Amino acid sequence: MAADDRPDPYAVASSPDHAFWADAAAAVVDDERDPDEPVVVKGGVSPSGVPHLGHANEILRCHYVAEALRDRGYEVRQVFTADDRDRLRAVPRQLANLDSEIVGLGEVDAGALGRNLGKPYTDVPDPFGCCDSYGAHFTTLLADAAADLGVDLDVVSNTDLYESGRFDDAVRTVLSKADRARAVLAHYQDKVDDDYVPFFAVCADCGRLTETITGVDLEAETVDYVCTDSEADGDVIEGCGHEGTTSFREGKLPWRFEWPAQWQVLDVDFEPFGKDHAEGSWPSGVEIAREVFEIEPPVPMVYEWFTLEGEALSSSSGNVVTVAELLELVDPAVIRYFFAKEPLKQRDFSVADLDRLVDEFDRLERVALGRAAEDSVDDRERAFAERVYPLLVDEVRPERVRIPYTFAAVLGMTDDPALREEIARKEGHLPADAPDWAVEAAMARVERARRWARRTDNEFNYELKRGTLPDVALDDDTADALDELAVFVAGAGATEPPDGEEIQGEIYEVAKRHDVPVGDFFATGYRLFFDDDEGPQLGTFLGKLDREFVVDRLRRER
Repeated sequence: MAADDRPDPYAVASSPDHAFWADAAAAVVDDERDPDEPVVVKGGVSPSGVPHLGHANEILRCHYVAEALRDRGYEVRQVFTADDRDRLRAVPRQLANLDSEIVGLGEVDAGALGRNLGKPYTDVPDPFGCCDSYGAHFTTLLADAAADLGVDLDVVSNTDLYESGRFDDAVRTVLSKADRARAVLAHYQDKVDDDYVPFFAVCADCGRLTETITGVDLEAETVDYVCTDSEADGDVIEGCGHEGTTSFREGKLPWRFEWPAQWQVLDVDFEPFGKDHAEGSWPSGVEIAREVFEIEPPVPMVYEWFTLEGEALSSSSGNVVTVAELLELVDPAVIRYFFAKEPLKQRDFSVADLDRLVDEFDRLERVALGRAAEDSVDDRERAFAERVYPLLVDEVRPERVRIPYTFAAVLGMTDDPALREEIARKEGHLPADAPDWAVEAAMARVERARRWARRTDNEFNYELKRGTLPDVALDDDTADALDELAVFVAGAGATEPPDGEEIQGEIYEVAKRHDVPVGDFFATGYRLFFDDDEGPQLGTFLGKLDREFVVDRLRRER
């Protein structure tokens, strides 16, 4: 427990009594809140631009805790707030249409976005013209991403909370206790003077948010304002100078007050947040909740942000990957697995190394289904796999089959579905008794792995020439070397056929024995298999193909 006898947000998800961190968090919610039903778990984000994989952090962390609470017998509501009355602070470098396709500013009216800087997201026109506003567009994409991952969100718009009057009491509370609100805020923020009023008004003339409040009428529920300049990301957004009066419903609370107001209005029991909030927004939120709203804050949980290809995820810089993009490459269960991992451990998400993540998921599945070698699994791994696996897949089906991801990428080098399945069966990846649904699901990984190879332009991004034998001119020494390599690959006289690494080594040796330059011998191999002068590491690649075809091709028989 923390010093104030509240749960430590860094420790909520840690417990030796639970194999899965979400169960530990659910136990704290149960003990601390003794919640009424439905229990409310909440996440939220400002719909400022392209929803990326980082946003799934909050969505899936909440989802797992919600599932753990349901397992405890609670009815649970998973809420996701769209902080869509926040102002548009800058024109993003890229956007996404409703198909989650990333587009540049040249494909939309970027000038219209620039003219609307400083306005609430829900007052900025949708640059694609398909939704009611910029905010509605990107909130829709967030909800769609959650649905694609199998998470049913109750999306709540902050703008709707203000306009419907549900935030009226919260705004009145903050403004009626303005002295106390200023005193609390001064603990966390510089330049809080005696004239500061914690409210932003929407200017009736230009539509921008202004924080210059000159008067408050609690009885009429209105504020007086002057539309002045504001700073956003180091730039100045000019105010129009208009002086006016507007209602509580035509404005918003600053973030440090709006967050606790959400807790009160939505009766939130649990909320996770990134490490950046843990040192600033969360402590101020706790104090504001208690000292201003006179409520107890929800159970908190900190999670680490993760990087993408070693760099920070950033919509503004373009270093993003969306859920929709990833679902072109992997099953939803693989993404869900990534977020089922320990939330406080720093990680890098790499599209280039996606095969490693898929391999991790496949192992977890084998452990959960009792297919892993007993001596390779410890009790902790087994407990985690058995607890988490049902949360990752639509249905636990013991007959499910997986083709290794890189082998699926190899199969993707040929377009013939029947041939793909034939090779997978020959190599033992599709059991003879596998039901049709399991075979179909397993083979679906091939197209995903093929798209991965093309996206990353990796060693599997080649077209294997299976249907026709390329016309390759050979001298006698090279032909003899290929025949000898064919004997080696066939495994004649060996206890087991050689693997890819052994084939790679033998390519060097057989070339030397026949006085064929090694580089030329590799080039011959690439022409035989790809009708190209280059390709993946040849021996390793050949080790992944069906052996009969490799032997026949080395002998130039087909």
